[in-house]
Amino acid sequence: MGNTTRTADAGEMANNNQRKREDTAAVGIRDGAGPATPDLSVIIVNFNALTHLRRCLASLPDAVAGLRWEVVVVDNASTERGVKSLPSEFPNVRVVPRSRNGGFAAGVNTGIRAARAPVLFVLNPDTVPRPHAATLLWWYLGQHPDIGVLGPRIVNPDGTLQLSCRRFPTIWSGLFNRYSLLTRLAPGNRHSASYLMTDWDHATIRDVDWLSGAAMMIPRAALDVSGPFDERYFFAIEDVDLCRRMHAAGRRVVYFPDAVVMHRIGGSSSTVPNRVLIARHRGMWRYYCTHMRGGPVSDVLTGAAITARCVVLLAVTNLRRVTRTTRGNATPERDG
Repeated sequence: MGNTTRTADAGEMANNNQRKREDTAAVGIRDGAGPATPDLSVIIVNFNALTHLRRCLASLPDAVAGLRWEVVVVDNASTERGVKSLPSEFPNVRVVPRSRNGGFAAGVNTGIRAARAPVLFVLNPDTVPRPHAATLLWWYLGQHPDIGVLGPRIVNPDGTLQLSCRRFPTIWSGLFNRYSLLTRLAPGNRHSASYLMTDWDHATIRDVDWLSGAAMMIPRAALDVSGPFDERYFFAIEDVDLCRRMHAAGRRVVYFPDAVVMHRIGGSSSTVPNRVLIARHRGMWRYYCTHMRGGPVSDVLTGAAITARCVVLLAVTNLRRVTRTTRGNATPERDG
């Protein structure tokens, strides 16, 4: 089925659902509110990303056109002011505060418990779904009840493709991931191409190993089979783990490029770069222990490699920060 046909079908569905909304308006029920169960619950975990979050929330009415919807914003103990007032700016939003930052997975699970819909759309606050993105995903999910996780095409702010689906990692994936030196020096090498799936144009619907947690739609019924997000992952790798458990439970993980979401990488995590780096590498070790563990020699080598990678990246990140700060302080002020 071509892109035009799917978009037209989703548009017709949106029109039909809008007529239903008009029918229910007479009894005081509006989209995203009232006693009726929504079609879709959007779950956003926020930590000091209010500017990005507002952009995301502003984009949602067009992204969910034709659906009855709600938004659950789980605030992971942000220090920014203004989160509690979001419902006054965005009527479909409920804010669920957490007393401490327990990580992304814990925040998503809090949102799932608070959500009312049978379908969940997990979004990062630094995303902006394009018009009808959520509607198209919701529509396709309804046609394929065997899907456990459905993901859109994710693009960078400049519109270029963001590699949001991958093959499952191996013990060598750290050498060939998106930011590794080998991938930068030889981006076309077969190991990087295989892991990052750059050997495919990302223009067609496809079953994949795993999808980025920046934007994924999940039927609640699938989580009943696979289990929720694993809260032992603080930040990163929890999406890989969830998709792996979906596969094990007999559910499909599908990339759906007709729906598009813009994602500003790092927009929601740039305030705590060291903590994020450490948490990411702890997640790598946990994933290895859960899904890939070998013998003692493999454990020692893998643990050493993950630790070394973390130390190097921490050093590079902090050196860059000091260099930027030094250059900024050395810049002379303009006269006048």
